[in-house]
Amino acid sequence: MAITHLKTAKPESERAEDDAKVRAVVESTLADIETRGDAAIRELSAKFDKYEPVEFRLGASEIEAAMSKVSARDMEDIKFAQTQIRRFAEAQRASMTDIEVETLPGVILGHKNIPVQSVGCYVPGGKFPMVASAHMSVLTASVAGVPRIVASAPPVNGAPHPAIVAAMHMGGAHEIYVLGGMQAVGAMAIGTETIEPVHMLVGPGNAFVAEAKRQLYGRVGIDLFAGPTETMVIADDTVDAELCATDLLGQAEHGYNSPAVLVTNSRKLAEATLAEIDRLLRILPTAETASVSWRDYGEVILCDTHDEMLAVANDIASEHVQVMTDRDDWYLEKMQSYGALFLGPRTNVANGDKVIGTNHTLPTKKAGRYTGGLWVGKFLKTHSYQKVLTDEAAAMVGEYGSRLCMLEGFVGHAEQCNIRVRRYGGRNVPYGEAAE
Repeated sequence: MAITHLKTAKPESERAEDDAKVRAVVESTLADIETRGDAAIRELSAKFDKYEPVEFRLGASEIEAAMSKVSARDMEDIKFAQTQIRRFAEAQRASMTDIEVETLPGVILGHKNIPVQSVGCYVPGGKFPMVASAHMSVLTASVAGVPRIVASAPPVNGAPHPAIVAAMHMGGAHEIYVLGGMQAVGAMAIGTETIEPVHMLVGPGNAFVAEAKRQLYGRVGIDLFAGPTETMVIADDTVDAELCATDLLGQAEHGYNSPAVLVTNSRKLAEATLAEIDRLLRILPTAETASVSWRDYGEVILCDTHDEMLAVANDIASEHVQVMTDRDDWYLEKMQSYGALFLGPRTNVANGDKVIGTNHTLPTKKAGRYTGGLWVGKFLKTHSYQKVLTDEAAAMVGEYGSRLCMLEGFVGHAEQCNIRVRRYGGRNVPYGEAAE
């Protein structure tokens, strides 16, 4: 058995210096927002987006004006995508039920699924205004029943992006802000004179947005720690190089640091894909970005067997995993660490990103080992409750509780149990002692 790297990415050590710089910038920016509020975000908006409106929040007439600029075809496409995403989110929500069970006579235990009360949804703009991210965050939060949904995206060419505003509004946003980057994330989490803080932040973004969410985690909840877009193609000789190369470059165009990995047991396919990527980079309009990602973060890993391919894939835990083999369902059964799977040559990551119905906010940087992506359940908190209905149950459970509390040395805890044993069980338990 052998695993051969026909192409490797630059080492992690070369990426650490960039991360440290981002960390320092974000830390000082968040401190400035906390100290100066609206004045700080106004300066940041002018500096980074050249945008200085009277108000960052859009009023009803401004939302209507932006939406009027969206073509009929684009509006229908947005509606179609949101219908698919809503259907899947509603099915997911229906699978999460409140429960109540009687575990012992007179002892009732249960849990309730309660929506987070306010959420800030960030939608990236910049080179690629990500309309689909509005569906994924805002609409999913709406299906979960979040009562206050705040959405923010940067201006594009000095104005609100019409399609993003339309997607936010149609998805169910209660407040829409034209504010970008770490200043938007910081303002939504920390709050300013004009922006009430939220309880949770969701949505993808650049390195500064991701780092801001990391630093704010704990003060607010977040969906997940997100890094640059990642894609992996697992393929054998049932598919061709053009398909593999297209699926790799389709995600490499996201940014200059988007890992794209081919894992295959076919040397012929591996070498042909390398050649096909070179060919496509000569004609791809976004090659300026994709070529840098492929040069610095692209990998081709040749394995002997599907078991080796599976082991490599689970170790890398890529955000998007495109499986095109003679045993796709075997990978569905065996894969343990990933963001989302895209099974078969007819399936592709772009459809998952934009329209098919699953959520595209997914774990990166190996986080697929311990979490899945954004979904309706991320906006719900599962809270337990207990009821003891009978004297007999109160005394019986109290006896066990008393002894277990004393075992740990918690006398005050034990007395919470003992007083119930005395009152409801008629037992004379000495103060500060375990119930016998």
